[in-house]
Formats: sequence, structure tokens, C-alpha cells
Amino acid sequence: MMSILQRLSKLPQNLYCFTNIQRYPKRNESFLSASRQSSLLKTIFKASLVGISIGFPVGIIITTGYSWYINKKAAKTYHLEGKEKKIKVLQEKPSVPVSREVVSPMDSTELKLTLFQYQTCPFCCKVRVFLDYYGISYDIVEVDPVLRKEISWSSYKKVPILLAQIDSGYQPLNDSSMIVSLLASYLKDRSQKINDLVEYYPSIAMHDENQKLKYEIMNKYFLMYKENLISDENINEVIEERKWRQWVDDEFVHTLSPNVYRTLSEAYKTFNWFSEVGKWEEYFPMWERLIIINIGAIAMWFISKRLKKRHNLKDDVRQSLYDEINKWLYAIKKHGGTFMGGKKPNLSDLAVYGILKSIEGCSAFKDALENTKLCTWYDAMTKEVETHSGSKYLMAK
Repeated sequence: MMSILQRLSKLPQNLYCFTNIQRYPKRNESFLSASRQSSLLKTIFKASLVGISIGFPVGIIITTGYSWYINKKAAKTYHLEGKEKKIKVLQEKPSVPVSREVVSPMDSTELKLTLFQYQTCPFCCKVRVFLDYYGISYDIVEVDPVLRKEISWSSYKKVPILLAQIDSGYQPLNDSSMIVSLLASYLKDRSQKINDLVEYYPSIAMHDENQKLKYEIMNKYFLMYKENLISDENINEVIEERKWRQWVDDEFVHTLSPNVYRTLSEAYKTFNWFSEVGKWEEYFPMWERLIIINIGAIAMWFISKRLKKRHNLKDDVRQSLYDEINKWLYAIKKHGGTFMGGKKPNLSDLAVYGILKSIEGCSAFKDALENTKLCTWYDAMTKEVETHSGSKYLMAK
């Protein structure tokens, strides 16, 4: 009995524990000894320290150098910060042939205007839609998008430029939103002169987030009233109109290029439509047209990819276009009228219509008509603009 107890005492106290099993490394596991592993870790650690010691200073040097270059470049223009750039009145009209004239029999404004433009530029379309809606006559100069010799007289190298004849010469007006606001202010109060209204829209120098000097036009979404102040009941409508006009420039227009140049094939179709509707064969020689269409299509196809990323559009850029259109249509529905302005278009209606007019012959526009409820509002706007519906409001004054 004692011999049995002695044998049992030599067994583990916990009879239910499992026996330890030796685990052998698999084929893909390391057979390195602990000392060799430690040595390898030290080598990796030292290499990392060397990499950091070299890469970190190099990174600092590159970053510092770039910042120094940007700041040095910006330093040359810091003295211009906050300065106003005056738009000089021209003593004589530039000797550039007029491409065509738009004559409206109901024009009662007595304005003499010349629009320097690209036919399918969204911002140029916006200005034309405003002029057509109110039945204002104007001349058009089609600008060569490659050489731009037609606007060589101007320090402002973009379009549209609207040249208005005044008592002392010819007043250039730049930026589509400023042009529309200034003309709308004039139409509401004819006692104000064009050259006086320009003073309310100063062009001020400022540096952007990349320290690049730009000139921003102040108050460009504001209408200037001399005596006819806005009533309290209309102030909300004015604010809403202003908000949507700014949305057009800041958000909506940025969905266009990535859509009309979505593929190389679409880019070529878009430029061929530009040539057709802009009547390039009448204004530019064949070699220029070939350069514009071929080089332009390829360039804009590449650029559209960057624009898609910059403006945070969806992978399917069509959906981004549809989303913005639906946002606009929902706001109109919420207001309860045919237009954002109610029974008649306001300046935001004209702005959105003008932007969409610029892509009317593109696949993106046709797709938008099929995939949104844009058609009802767009057709109503087309009727209002083509019949110069706004002219009746001018004659009532």
C-alpha cells in the first residue's frame, strides 16, 4: 500500500492538466536562433536610424526650400495686397472686327455693348442669356482660344469681357457675375451710369492659399440700389438669389468639364460641337481649327482628371452632375414656383440656365435630361429667354 502511495505522490498534483506539447516551426517560420534574431533586429534598427537621419534632413531641406521659394516669389507682390486695380476706360474702341450682331427690336436700354467671348464658354453663355432675356442688343467678337489676339488690348486675359460705350469712351467690364450684377443694377435704376457703377465693384489684390497673387472682384453678387432700397419682405428672396448665383460659380460649374471631357472620345465630340456651334470655320483658318480641336481635346481630357480630383467629384462624374442638378430642382420645388424666382426667372435661374446652355450639344447634357427631371424647368427657361420675356419688365419702368 505504501509503495502505491509513493508512486502516486510522484505524479503532477493537477491530474487534469494537459501535457505541454513542443511546437515546431512551420516551413515559412524562422529557424533563426534568439541571438541571430537579436542581431538582425539591431541591424534593421541601425539601418532605420541611418535612413531617418538622412531622409528627415533632406525632407526638411526640400520643404524649407520650396516654402522659401514660394515666400520669396510672393514677397515680390506683398506690397500689392489689398490694393485696388482700376479698370481703365478706353479712349477708342479696339480695332477688332465684329463677328456678328444680336439685334433686339424691343431694346429700350440705349446701351451699346460688345461681348468678347467663346461661344461655348459657360461664363460667356451666362452673360448672353442675361442680355437675351432682357432683349438687349449687342455685338459679338469671337475670340481665338489659342492666340486670343482679339483681346490683346486688355490686361485681363479671360473671357467674357463686355465693352460698354460711355460718354468718355469705352468701359471694359470683366467677370460674368460682376457684369450681370452691374447691368441688373443699371436696369433697375437708369439714373446710375455704367462708369459710376463700376466703382462699386473694385478689383482687390490678395494672395490665395498657395501665396499666388490674384485679383478678386468685391460685391460681384450684389445689386447696387441708389434710392430704391429693398423692402423687408423681399430681403430673403434677394439673399436666396445671391446664394444660388454663388453656388453656380463655386460648385455647379465645376461638374461640367469632367463630364464633357470624361473620355477622349467625348472630348473630341465636345470640341467638334464647339467648332460647329461657334462657327469656327468662318472665323479661324483651318490650321488653327485643327490645333484647337485636336490639341484642345487631348489637353482637356487630361485636365478633366485633375479637376475631378480637385473638386471631389464622384468616381462616376455623371452622378455628381445629376446630384447638383437635383439639388437645384429640389430648391425650386421647395419654393413652389416654376422658377427659383417664382413665376418669372430671377438672376439665379438665368445663371444656371446659361451654364447648362454651354453643354447643350454634349452627351453629358443629353444624359442629364434622361436621368433627372431637368427638362420641365429647362424648356420653360428656353421659352422665357428666346422670347426676350424680361423686356416687358423693362418697358414697364
